[in-house]
Amino acid sequence: MTATAGQAERTTTTTRRPGGLTIAIVVFAVIGLAIAGYTTYEHYNGFKTLLCLGGHHGQSSCEQVQSSEWSRLDGVPVSVLGLVGYFVLLVSLAFRGELTRALAFLVALIGFGFSAYLTYRELFTLKEICEWCVGSAVCMTILMVLTGIRFLRGDPQPV
Repeated sequence: MTATAGQAERTTTTTRRPGGLTIAIVVFAVIGLAIAGYTTYEHYNGFKTLLCLGGHHGQSSCEQVQSSEWSRLDGVPVSVLGLVGYFVLLVSLAFRGELTRALAFLVALIGFGFSAYLTYRELFTLKEICEWCVGSAVCMTILMVLTGIRFLRGDPQPV
């Protein structure tokens, strides 16, 4: 076997390591997934153990926000929608191709828009802030930027 044939064989069998962009997407999607998982658990647990710094009149701001009419979309808790969104973003990393990158960016863009709308409702309608909701909104905002960069850059060239 020649040196070039051996080198070609090594490059085809070498697995690609995730880059910084992929790692950042994983980190923020996992944080978002944890937040959405916790708030979903609390929703179905009746907010019995919900941890929240803000609150007044003996009630938690988070509980007020998460039990409001804007906490559900057609009866589905928005935290469940967050779980699905973060999960889709994580799964999208396992696939290559422009369509997958576009789908991930679209999911993050919709999540960002929905988070912006819910933050507006928190601030100007409910006049309450849920730290968990803000944390999720920050994660989704960062993920929108990261998936946008990933979409525009394209798939990395094989090693």
